[in-house]
Amino acid sequence: MAGQLAHHKQPFTIIEASEHIGFSWRTHYDRLHLHTVKEHSGLPHFPFPDDTPTYPSRLDVVDYLEDYAAHFGIAPLFNQQVQQIRRQADGQWRVQTGTDTFLARQVIVATGYNRVPNQPELPGQTNFRGIIWHSRDYRNGSPFRDENVLVVGMGNTGTELALDLYEYGARPVISVRSPLNIVKRDTYGRPAQPTAIFLSQFPDWLYDLASGLSQRLGVGDLSAYGLQKPPYPPSYQIRKLGKIPVIDIGTVDAIKAGHIGVKPGVQQINRESVTFTDGSELPFDAIILATGYRPGLQTLLGDDLSAQVLNEKGYARQLWFDTPALAGLCFLGFATPLTGILRGVRLDSEKIIKHLMTSAKAPRP
Repeated sequence: MAGQLAHHKQPFTIIEASEHIGFSWRTHYDRLHLHTVKEHSGLPHFPFPDDTPTYPSRLDVVDYLEDYAAHFGIAPLFNQQVQQIRRQADGQWRVQTGTDTFLARQVIVATGYNRVPNQPELPGQTNFRGIIWHSRDYRNGSPFRDENVLVVGMGNTGTELALDLYEYGARPVISVRSPLNIVKRDTYGRPAQPTAIFLSQFPDWLYDLASGLSQRLGVGDLSAYGLQKPPYPPSYQIRKLGKIPVIDIGTVDAIKAGHIGVKPGVQQINRESVTFTDGSELPFDAIILATGYRPGLQTLLGDDLSAQVLNEKGYARQLWFDTPALAGLCFLGFATPLTGILRGVRLDSEKIIKHLMTSAKAPRP
Protein backbone atom coordinates (compact mmCIF):
# COMPACT_ATOMS: atom_id res chain seq x y z
CA MET A 1 0.00 0.00 0.00
CA ALA A 2 2.86 2.35 0.77
CA GLY A 3 4.29 1.53 -2.64
CA GLN A 4 1.03 2.53 -4.29
CA LEU A 5 0.90 5.81 -2.36
CA ALA A 6 4.52 6.61 -3.18
CA HIS A 7 4.04 5.72 -6.84
CA HIS A 8 1.09 8.12 -7.05
CA LYS A 9 3.01 10.77 -5.10
CA GLN A 10 0.53 10.77 -2.23
CA PRO A 11 1.77 11.69 1.27
CA PHE A 12 1.49 9.00 3.93
CA THR A 13 2.81 7.79 7.26
CA ILE A 14 3.43 4.06 7.75
CA ILE A 15 3.81 2.66 11.25
CA GLU A 16 5.27 -0.73 12.19
CA ALA A 17 5.07 -2.58 15.50
CA SER A 18 8.53 -4.14 15.24
CA GLU A 19 12.03 -2.83 14.58
CA HIS A 20 12.31 -4.19 11.03
CA ILE A 21 10.68 -4.24 7.64
CA GLY A 22 9.21 -7.68 6.97
CA PHE A 23 9.53 -8.74 10.61
CA SER A 24 7.31 -11.82 10.37
CA TRP A 25 9.26 -13.15 7.38
CA ARG A 26 12.47 -12.90 9.41
CA THR A 27 11.05 -15.10 12.17
CA HIS A 28 9.24 -17.81 10.18
CA TYR A 29 10.64 -21.35 9.98
CA ASP A 30 13.75 -21.75 7.87
CA ARG A 31 12.43 -23.84 4.97
CA LEU A 32 9.47 -21.58 4.20
CA HIS A 33 9.03 -20.60 0.56
CA LEU A 34 6.17 -18.88 -1.20
CA HIS A 35 3.66 -21.29 -2.71
CA THR A 36 3.00 -18.76 -5.47
CA VAL A 37 5.37 -18.05 -8.35
CA LYS A 38 7.49 -14.91 -8.28
CA GLU A 39 5.82 -13.48 -11.40
CA HIS A 40 2.53 -13.25 -9.51
CA SER A 41 3.91 -12.49 -6.04
CA GLY A 42 5.52 -9.10 -6.56
CA LEU A 43 4.10 -5.96 -4.98
CA PRO A 44 2.87 -3.01 -7.06
CA HIS A 45 5.19 -1.41 -9.61
CA PHE A 46 8.28 -3.44 -8.62
CA PRO A 47 8.68 -7.13 -9.63
CA PHE A 48 10.93 -9.69 -8.02
CA PRO A 49 14.45 -9.72 -9.53
CA ASP A 50 14.96 -12.04 -12.49
CA ASP A 51 17.45 -14.21 -10.61
CA THR A 52 14.98 -14.98 -7.80
CA PRO A 53 13.88 -18.65 -7.73
CA THR A 54 10.43 -19.51 -9.05
CA TYR A 55 9.24 -19.92 -5.46
CA PRO A 56 11.07 -17.28 -3.38
CA SER A 57 12.39 -18.34 0.03
CA ARG A 58 11.56 -16.41 3.18
CA LEU A 59 14.96 -14.68 3.01
CA ASP A 60 14.34 -13.83 -0.64
CA VAL A 61 11.14 -12.16 0.51
CA VAL A 62 12.96 -10.23 3.24
CA ASP A 63 15.51 -8.95 0.71
CA TYR A 64 12.73 -8.06 -1.69
CA LEU A 65 10.79 -6.08 0.93
CA GLU A 66 13.91 -4.15 1.90
CA ASP A 67 14.62 -3.37 -1.77
CA TYR A 68 10.98 -2.39 -2.26
CA ALA A 69 11.11 0.07 0.62
CA ALA A 70 14.38 1.55 -0.64
CA HIS A 71 13.04 1.87 -4.20
CA PHE A 72 9.98 3.86 -3.09
CA GLY A 73 11.63 5.69 -0.22
CA ILE A 74 9.36 4.03 2.33
CA ALA A 75 10.54 4.93 5.85
CA PRO A 76 8.32 3.29 8.50
CA LEU A 77 8.09 4.60 12.02
CA PHE A 78 9.24 1.52 13.94
CA ASN A 79 8.26 0.28 17.41
CA GLN A 80 4.77 1.72 16.98
CA GLN A 81 2.45 -1.04 18.13
CA VAL A 82 -1.14 0.00 17.58
CA GLN A 83 -3.40 -0.34 20.61
CA GLN A 84 -6.56 1.37 19.43
CA ILE A 85 -8.25 2.74 16.30
CA ARG A 86 -11.27 5.00 16.85
CA ARG A 87 -13.31 7.57 14.91
CA GLN A 88 -13.38 11.06 16.40
CA ALA A 89 -16.29 13.47 16.42
CA ASP A 90 -14.53 15.65 13.83
CA GLY A 91 -14.40 12.75 11.35
CA GLN A 92 -10.71 11.99 11.78
CA TRP A 93 -9.38 8.58 12.77
CA ARG A 94 -7.28 8.39 15.91
CA VAL A 95 -4.64 5.65 15.94
CA GLN A 96 -3.16 5.17 19.39
CA THR A 97 0.15 3.33 19.86
CA GLY A 98 2.08 2.66 23.03
CA THR A 99 3.90 5.99 22.72
CA ASP A 100 2.11 8.21 20.21
CA THR A 101 -1.22 9.32 18.80
CA PHE A 102 -1.75 9.65 15.03
CA LEU A 103 -4.68 11.52 13.47
CA ALA A 104 -5.70 11.03 9.84
CA ARG A 105 -8.70 11.33 7.55
CA GLN A 106 -7.76 8.03 5.93
CA VAL A 107 -6.40 4.91 7.64
CA ILE A 108 -5.45 1.64 5.95
CA VAL A 109 -5.26 -1.40 8.24
CA ALA A 110 -2.75 -3.82 6.73
CA THR A 111 -1.84 -5.98 9.72
CA GLY A 112 -2.76 -9.20 7.90
CA TYR A 113 -4.91 -12.13 8.93
CA ASN A 114 -1.98 -13.98 10.57
CA ARG A 115 -1.16 -11.44 13.28
CA VAL A 116 -1.96 -13.25 16.54
CA PRO A 117 -0.99 -16.91 17.19
CA ASN A 118 -3.93 -19.21 17.85
CA GLN A 119 -2.69 -21.33 20.74
CA PRO A 120 -5.43 -23.56 22.19
CA GLU A 121 -5.15 -25.28 25.55
CA LEU A 122 -5.38 -29.02 24.84
CA PRO A 123 -6.86 -31.40 27.44
CA GLY A 124 -4.15 -32.42 29.92
CA GLN A 125 -1.56 -30.15 28.33
CA THR A 126 -0.08 -29.10 31.69
CA ASN A 127 0.73 -32.75 32.46
CA PHE A 128 3.11 -33.16 29.52
CA ARG A 129 6.78 -33.52 30.48
CA GLY A 130 8.15 -32.66 27.03
CA ILE A 131 8.15 -29.30 25.26
CA ILE A 132 5.07 -27.77 23.64
CA TRP A 133 5.71 -25.06 21.06
CA HIS A 134 3.47 -23.05 18.82
CA SER A 135 4.71 -23.16 15.24
CA ARG A 136 5.84 -19.52 15.56
CA ASP A 137 8.69 -20.78 17.82
CA TYR A 138 9.83 -23.45 15.33
CA ARG A 139 12.82 -22.75 13.11
CA ASN A 140 13.97 -26.19 11.94
CA GLY A 141 13.93 -29.82 13.02
CA SER A 142 17.49 -30.04 14.36
CA PRO A 143 16.45 -29.96 18.08
CA PHE A 144 14.15 -32.95 17.50
CA ARG A 145 16.49 -35.43 15.82
CA ASP A 146 15.60 -39.03 16.76
CA GLU A 147 12.55 -37.84 18.76
CA ASN A 148 8.84 -38.60 18.47
CA VAL A 149 7.11 -35.33 17.62
CA LEU A 150 3.39 -34.68 17.35
CA VAL A 151 2.31 -31.90 14.98
CA VAL A 152 -1.21 -30.72 15.84
CA GLY A 153 -2.92 -29.44 12.73
CA MET A 154 -2.46 -30.16 9.03
CA GLY A 155 -2.74 -26.77 7.43
CA ASN A 156 0.11 -25.59 5.23
CA THR A 157 2.39 -24.92 8.21
CA GLY A 158 1.75 -28.26 9.89
CA THR A 159 2.26 -30.09 6.60
CA GLU A 160 5.63 -28.45 6.00
CA LEU A 161 6.84 -28.79 9.59
CA ALA A 162 6.11 -32.52 9.56
CA LEU A 163 8.18 -32.88 6.41
CA ASP A 164 10.96 -30.75 7.87
CA LEU A 165 11.00 -32.86 11.06
CA TYR A 166 11.31 -36.06 9.04
CA GLU A 167 14.16 -34.64 6.96
CA TYR A 168 16.00 -33.74 10.19
CA GLY A 169 15.71 -37.28 11.50
CA ALA A 170 12.67 -36.96 13.77
CA ARG A 171 9.66 -39.30 13.78
CA PRO A 172 6.70 -36.98 13.14
CA VAL A 173 3.00 -37.73 13.46
CA ILE A 174 0.30 -35.27 12.35
CA SER A 175 -2.97 -34.96 14.24
CA VAL A 176 -5.77 -34.23 11.75
CA ARG A 177 -9.26 -33.55 13.11
CA SER A 178 -11.21 -32.83 9.94
CA PRO A 179 -11.32 -33.73 6.23
CA LEU A 180 -9.08 -31.50 4.14
CA ASN A 181 -8.34 -30.63 0.57
CA ILE A 182 -4.78 -31.19 -0.64
CA VAL A 183 -3.44 -29.89 -3.94
CA LYS A 184 0.01 -30.20 -5.44
CA ARG A 185 2.02 -27.01 -5.71
CA ASP A 186 3.21 -28.31 -9.11
CA THR A 187 1.27 -30.66 -11.35
CA TYR A 188 3.28 -32.52 -13.98
CA GLY A 189 6.06 -29.98 -13.56
CA ARG A 190 3.79 -26.95 -13.97
CA PRO A 191 3.04 -24.52 -11.12
CA ALA A 192 -0.60 -24.63 -10.06
CA GLN A 193 -1.05 -20.86 -9.66
CA PRO A 194 -0.91 -19.79 -13.34
CA THR A 195 -3.48 -22.48 -14.12
CA ALA A 196 -5.72 -21.16 -11.33
CA ILE A 197 -5.41 -17.63 -12.73
CA PHE A 198 -6.38 -18.89 -16.20
CA LEU A 199 -9.37 -20.87 -14.89
CA SER A 200 -10.60 -17.97 -12.74
CA GLN A 201 -11.94 -16.23 -15.86
CA PHE A 202 -14.43 -19.05 -16.43
CA PRO A 203 -17.67 -19.88 -14.56
CA ASP A 204 -17.32 -21.31 -11.05
CA TRP A 205 -18.61 -24.76 -12.05
CA LEU A 206 -15.89 -25.14 -14.67
CA TYR A 207 -13.19 -24.00 -12.23
CA ASP A 208 -14.48 -26.49 -9.66
CA LEU A 209 -14.57 -29.30 -12.22
CA ALA A 210 -11.01 -28.63 -13.37
CA SER A 211 -9.59 -28.23 -9.87
CA GLY A 212 -11.34 -31.38 -8.67
CA LEU A 213 -9.95 -33.36 -11.60
CA SER A 214 -6.45 -32.03 -10.96
CA GLN A 215 -6.74 -33.03 -7.31
CA ARG A 216 -7.83 -36.57 -8.16
CA LEU A 217 -4.99 -37.02 -10.62
CA GLY A 218 -2.29 -35.35 -8.52
CA VAL A 219 -3.19 -36.49 -5.01
CA GLY A 220 -5.72 -39.29 -5.27
CA ASP A 221 -7.60 -41.07 -2.48
CA LEU A 222 -5.70 -40.80 0.81
CA SER A 223 -8.32 -42.40 3.06
CA ALA A 224 -6.11 -45.47 3.54
CA TYR A 225 -3.56 -43.17 5.22
CA GLY A 226 -6.06 -41.54 7.59
CA LEU A 227 -6.77 -38.47 5.46
CA GLN A 228 -10.35 -37.84 4.39
CA LYS A 229 -11.40 -35.44 1.64
CA PRO A 230 -14.31 -33.03 2.22
CA PRO A 231 -17.32 -33.20 -0.13
CA TYR A 232 -16.33 -30.03 -1.99
CA PRO A 233 -13.39 -29.04 -4.23
CA PRO A 234 -10.47 -26.81 -3.16
CA SER A 235 -11.89 -23.87 -5.09
CA TYR A 236 -15.16 -23.99 -3.10
CA GLN A 237 -13.18 -24.14 0.13
CA ILE A 238 -11.39 -20.89 -0.74
CA ARG A 239 -14.31 -19.04 -2.31
CA LYS A 240 -17.06 -19.94 0.15
CA LEU A 241 -15.24 -20.82 3.38
CA GLY A 242 -12.23 -18.52 3.10
CA LYS A 243 -9.84 -21.38 3.88
CA ILE A 244 -6.71 -22.15 1.90
CA PRO A 245 -6.26 -25.82 0.97
CA VAL A 246 -3.08 -27.65 1.82
CA ILE A 247 -0.42 -27.00 -0.83
CA ASP A 248 1.67 -30.16 -0.92
CA ILE A 249 5.42 -30.04 -1.61
CA GLY A 250 6.29 -33.61 -0.61
CA THR A 251 4.48 -34.43 2.63
CA VAL A 252 1.92 -36.70 0.93
CA ASP A 253 4.66 -38.88 -0.55
CA ALA A 254 6.33 -39.09 2.88
CA ILE A 255 3.01 -40.16 4.43
CA LYS A 256 2.51 -42.82 1.76
CA ALA A 257 6.07 -44.07 2.38
CA GLY A 258 5.38 -44.39 6.12
CA HIS A 259 7.84 -41.66 7.15
CA ILE A 260 5.11 -39.43 8.59
CA GLY A 261 2.25 -40.83 10.62
CA VAL A 262 -1.33 -39.57 10.67
CA LYS A 263 -3.68 -39.74 13.67
CA PRO A 264 -7.08 -38.18 14.38
CA GLY A 265 -7.78 -35.41 16.90
CA VAL A 266 -6.21 -35.20 20.34
CA GLN A 267 -8.37 -36.53 23.17
CA GLN A 268 -5.91 -36.23 26.04
CA ILE A 269 -2.29 -35.27 26.60
CA ASN A 270 -0.54 -37.40 29.20
CA ARG A 271 2.84 -37.13 30.91
CA GLU A 272 4.80 -38.77 28.09
CA SER A 273 2.15 -39.71 25.55
CA VAL A 274 -0.97 -38.57 23.73
CA THR A 275 -4.32 -40.34 23.54
CA PHE A 276 -6.24 -39.76 20.30
CA THR A 277 -9.97 -39.74 19.61
CA ASP A 278 -9.81 -43.23 18.10
CA GLY A 279 -8.62 -44.56 21.48
CA SER A 280 -5.01 -45.13 20.41
CA GLU A 281 -2.07 -43.81 22.42
CA LEU A 282 1.48 -42.99 21.28
CA PRO A 283 4.58 -41.72 23.13
CA PHE A 284 5.93 -38.27 22.27
CA ASP A 285 8.93 -36.19 23.25
CA ALA A 286 7.57 -32.91 21.87
CA ILE A 287 4.39 -31.33 20.54
CA ILE A 288 4.24 -28.60 17.89
CA LEU A 289 0.96 -26.66 17.70
CA ALA A 290 0.45 -25.82 14.03
CA THR A 291 -2.89 -24.30 14.92
CA GLY A 292 -2.57 -21.14 12.90
CA TYR A 293 -3.12 -17.47 13.57
CA ARG A 294 -5.93 -14.97 13.90
CA PRO A 295 -6.17 -11.35 12.65
CA GLY A 296 -6.83 -10.02 16.15
CA LEU A 297 -8.55 -6.90 14.81
CA GLN A 298 -11.22 -6.70 17.51
CA THR A 299 -8.68 -5.67 20.13
CA LEU A 300 -7.63 -2.77 17.88
CA LEU A 301 -11.06 -1.67 16.70
CA GLY A 302 -13.17 -2.24 19.81
CA ASP A 303 -16.53 -3.99 19.98
CA ASP A 304 -18.71 -1.37 18.29
CA LEU A 305 -16.48 -0.78 15.28
CA SER A 306 -15.70 -4.51 14.96
CA ALA A 307 -19.41 -5.31 14.76
CA GLN A 308 -19.69 -2.98 11.77
CA VAL A 309 -16.70 -4.14 9.71
CA LEU A 310 -15.66 -7.69 10.69
CA ASN A 311 -17.16 -11.03 9.70
CA GLU A 312 -17.69 -13.98 12.03
CA LYS A 313 -14.05 -15.06 11.63
CA GLY A 314 -12.71 -11.64 12.56
CA TYR A 315 -11.67 -10.61 9.04
CA ALA A 316 -12.65 -7.33 7.40
CA ARG A 317 -15.70 -7.96 5.23
CA GLN A 318 -14.73 -5.40 2.56
CA LEU A 319 -11.81 -3.27 1.41
CA TRP A 320 -13.74 -0.18 2.55
CA PHE A 321 -17.25 0.81 3.58
CA ASP A 322 -19.37 3.56 2.04
CA THR A 323 -21.29 4.59 5.14
CA PRO A 324 -20.33 8.08 6.42
CA ALA A 325 -19.40 6.73 9.87
CA LEU A 326 -16.72 4.50 8.30
CA ALA A 327 -15.43 6.88 5.62
CA GLY A 328 -11.67 6.77 5.23
CA LEU A 329 -11.14 3.37 6.88
CA CYS A 330 -9.74 0.68 4.56
CA PHE A 331 -8.47 -2.88 4.99
CA LEU A 332 -5.84 -4.64 2.88
CA GLY A 333 -4.60 -8.22 3.14
CA PHE A 334 -7.60 -9.99 4.69
CA ALA A 335 -8.80 -11.93 1.63
CA THR A 336 -7.90 -15.41 0.39
CA PRO A 337 -8.44 -15.28 -3.39
CA LEU A 338 -8.33 -18.33 -5.63
CA THR A 339 -5.35 -16.98 -7.52
CA GLY A 340 -2.86 -16.25 -4.71
CA ILE A 341 -2.81 -13.96 -1.69
CA LEU A 342 0.07 -11.69 -2.74
CA ARG A 343 -1.40 -11.27 -6.19
CA GLY A 344 -4.68 -10.41 -4.51
CA VAL A 345 -2.95 -7.84 -2.28
CA ARG A 346 -1.49 -6.14 -5.34
CA LEU A 347 -4.84 -6.03 -7.15
CA ASP A 348 -6.73 -4.88 -4.06
CA SER A 349 -4.18 -2.15 -3.37
CA GLU A 350 -4.92 -0.75 -6.84
CA LYS A 351 -8.62 -0.56 -5.95
CA ILE A 352 -7.89 1.11 -2.61
CA ILE A 353 -5.54 3.76 -4.02
CA LYS A 354 -8.15 4.71 -6.64
CA HIS A 355 -10.82 4.88 -3.96
CA LEU A 356 -8.67 7.02 -1.65
CA MET A 357 -7.65 9.45 -4.37
CA THR A 358 -11.25 9.82 -5.53
CA SER A 359 -12.46 10.30 -1.95
CA ALA A 360 -9.79 12.91 -1.25
CA LYS A 361 -11.09 15.03 -4.14
CA ALA A 362 -14.71 14.80 -3.04
CA PRO A 363 -16.10 17.72 -1.01
CA ARG A 364 -16.41 16.99 2.68
CA PRO A 365 -19.81 17.33 4.35
